[in-house]
Amino acid sequence: MPEGKLQVSVFRQTVGAPQSNAFIQVINGDTNETIDELVTDASGKTALLNVPAPPVEQSLNSENTARPYSIYNLRIESSYTSEKIITGVQVLADTVAEQNVFLMPEEHVIQEIEIPYHTLYGEFPPKIPEDEVKPLPPATGGVVLSRPVIPEFIIVHDGVPTDSGAPNYYVPFKDYIKNVASCEIYPTWPADSLKANVLAILSFTLNRVYTEWYRNRGYNFTVTNSTAYDQAFTYGRNIFSEISDIVDEIFVNFITRPDIRQPLFTQYCDGRRVTCPNWLSQWGSMYLADQGYDYMQILKNYYGYDIYLEQAVMVEGVPSSFPGTNLSVGSVGSDVRIIQEQLNAISQNYPLIPKVAVDGVFGNATAQAVSTFQSIFSLPANGIVDYPTWYEISRIYVAVLQLAF
Repeated sequence: MPEGKLQVSVFRQTVGAPQSNAFIQVINGDTNETIDELVTDASGKTALLNVPAPPVEQSLNSENTARPYSIYNLRIESSYTSEKIITGVQVLADTVAEQNVFLMPEEHVIQEIEIPYHTLYGEFPPKIPEDEVKPLPPATGGVVLSRPVIPEFIIVHDGVPTDSGAPNYYVPFKDYIKNVASCEIYPTWPADSLKANVLAILSFTLNRVYTEWYRNRGYNFTVTNSTAYDQAFTYGRNIFSEISDIVDEIFVNFITRPDIRQPLFTQYCDGRRVTCPNWLSQWGSMYLADQGYDYMQILKNYYGYDIYLEQAVMVEGVPSSFPGTNLSVGSVGSDVRIIQEQLNAISQNYPLIPKVAVDGVFGNATAQAVSTFQSIFSLPANGIVDYPTWYEISRIYVAVLQLAF
């Protein structure tokens, strides 16, 4: 039978505080049978678990009506807090499902998260059309920079805009993009299709951020999780490794057109139940990638041939921006020193990462520390500080540092 992989990471409130020796029971969501029992290591992670999943072809055919993924339920116990239950974790064949679990310190309360169906399988309201270029507020309004920046957090409203009783979630920007993409597309699709869809999700989100769309209408959030107004988002759902890797590579990029300052408001639809001329078709993007289209050809096919990619001017919430070139054995200077200092701070909470001398010289010991970090955080373990690794080290460093205050 085809299989996918499942890995669980458990933290105490934040990614800066891994929870070791957490007990996880993995249960088949259809039969309620226990599949396996796992325990987290010093980094809060379980081993990769192979689990049955439907044939991969079911997620590559828009006419398929069978559910193309298996669902699993998790029961998590630890010494830190009460039991936590997550239902509906989605696993597709030949892919890796990553389930992050954040334990909150409520006592005697079972914490539960229910993951709904994937948007390509369940029934969700179609997007209400909007203009792809928005009027910008006056200079005294929310837009304070000439070009977009990557925010540290996205504030997600768990409902339609007018539902004042729905909660708001503060979600790190990259985590938000990974969550939406894991809700909206299947990780089994060709890489260029995944990249095209992620870029559409990035541009859609950054348009909401840059234009302060909801705040200028009196709301206290950035975006909603309603597919009628914005994009699907499920608090606490699993993400897919194949999607996560792409987001890490391109998260500062967005789609735009000549002579506009803002990211293009890149609306899209599934292309099967809902058709949307001049918007990206999710299923259509997969078929175009199968025909050999690269991600820019896919995007231009839907949004027009005058679009191009731009990069945000900065990433908020990180101590230092990527230096522009990879750091590896033989590199020297202040950027190496920054990485060494940050890895040593991270190793306080992630003891598997060996401490290194802070000397600004990238030697074998630093490469080993980087490689160990990469293994823990699901990056290619090559010991090279590339763009995704730099920002992931920065992200975890900030999380660890915040716990010290």
